[in-house]
Amino acid sequence: MIGYILRRIGTSIIILVGVSIFIFALLHAIYPSPALDVLGARANTALVTAWNKQNGFDQPWIVQYLRYVGNLLRGNLGWSYKLNQSVASLFAEVWQRSAYLSGASLVLSVVIAIPLGVYQAVRRNTIGDYTATSLAFIVYAMPVFFLGLILINVFALDLHWFGFEASQSNSLISIILDVHDMTLPIVTLTLLTIASYSRYMRSSAMDVLAQDYIRVARAKGLPERLVLMRHLLRNASLPMVTLIGLSIPYLLAGNLITETLFNYRGLGLLFYTALGNVDYNVLLAYTLIGAVLTIIGNLVADIALTVADPRIRLA
Repeated sequence: MIGYILRRIGTSIIILVGVSIFIFALLHAIYPSPALDVLGARANTALVTAWNKQNGFDQPWIVQYLRYVGNLLRGNLGWSYKLNQSVASLFAEVWQRSAYLSGASLVLSVVIAIPLGVYQAVRRNTIGDYTATSLAFIVYAMPVFFLGLILINVFALDLHWFGFEASQSNSLISIILDVHDMTLPIVTLTLLTIASYSRYMRSSAMDVLAQDYIRVARAKGLPERLVLMRHLLRNASLPMVTLIGLSIPYLLAGNLITETLFNYRGLGLLFYTALGNVDYNVLLAYTLIGAVLTIIGNLVADIALTVADPRIRLA
């Protein structure tokens, strides 16, 4: 296991370096220097040239990339010239809020989607299965912002059950306890994830139900509840391990739209604001975080799968 993890970490580092080079070169081609943001749009060419030389933006992009990587290794994510604050401090202020939103929606999605998928597989081709499948397809086809707007219109503006805006508190504890304002953002992300997870779980459970060991267990007179819990659930949940790991970066992207829609001050809203302001260093750091989460999600999913399924041999 240790050797396998070390090999995967080595591969992940190589991939991360390649992705970071691509992202840095792409953003540099679009936005080579923040000089005009600092000096003003009316700054003359001489001032811009002098500022670029003083701050190293006149050097080749590969030299700028190596300097940026060196700063990253020291925990320096760059400086936001628009907000006049370090990117690391900006992220430190809001990452817990995004982590809570993603974590809560992920836990709820797994808790609901796995039993729902098993139910659909066991009761396939019934009214309940058709109803759940139809709702899943409808929700899955909806853009995040459209689903969020529907929930706001129905449950916030018409019924007044929940708030149309997410919690604006700076305390994570207060945000967690603010059920009134945090329900709709969490439900928006959760519904979309459930629609995806339940379909995968239903398909996996149907494959397991067709296996011989399920027939043998039933032929021996084992109660249906034990058949489902001992033999079906664990084996059918194995593909979900991979799916959950791969969903980590997806939740970060989903946060972008959800946080913007509900005015929730997290990493997603920070990225959206930086996109409008062309805040180069914030955009670069956020994109790199997405790449890191993707690699970590794949690594965690592979390791968890080898632990959950003894049939997989690391060699």
